[in-house]
Amino acid sequence: MEVSVLKSKIEAILFITSKAMQPIEIAELLGIEEETAQEALLDLMFDYASREGALEIDDEDGYIIQVKAEHMDIVEKLCPVELTPAVIKTLTVIALKEPIRQSYLKEIRPSAYEHIAELLEQGLISRSKDKNGRSFNIRTTKKFQEYFKLKGDIKALVKKLDATQDLKNL
Repeated sequence: MEVSVLKSKIEAILFITSKAMQPIEIAELLGIEEETAQEALLDLMFDYASREGALEIDDEDGYIIQVKAEHMDIVEKLCPVELTPAVIKTLTVIALKEPIRQSYLKEIRPSAYEHIAELLEQGLISRSKDKNGRSFNIRTTKKFQEYFKLKGDIKALVKKLDATQDLKNL
C-alpha cells in the first residue's frame, strides 16, 4: 500500500475513534504488519507536528488525534462536558431534591464532595451558605438545564418522569 494512502487510512481511524489505538489494532484493521503501522504513525505524527495546526497526534497511551492544549478553551465553550456515571448520579440527586443541603447530600452519596467540586467547576450547580451558616445549599444552574436540554421547572419534569419510573431511590 502506498505510504500516503496508508497514512490517510490511519488518520481516518484516529479521527473517528474515541479511544487511543495501539499500533497492533491499527495493523489488524488495515491488514498490514504492526511495524508498517508504527512507521506510518510516526510519519503522520511528524506531519501533524510540522503543520503547526490546532490538532496533534498524542501517543501517551496509544495513538489518538486531539486538540492541542492551547486551544482547549475554545473547545470547552463549544462542546458539552463529559461526566462520569458517578457524578451524574450525584447531579441527579441534586436536581431531584434541590435545594439540597451539602451535608445531607454527603449522607446519601459518600463521594459527593469530589463530585460537587467537579460540578461547580463545570458550572452545572451552584451553592450558597444555608441560613445557619453551617452547610451549603446546592442547586442546579441554567447551564445544567442547557446541558440536558431541559425546559421549565425541574420539579414539574420530575413529576412527569415519576409517573413512569421510580426515581425516589436515587
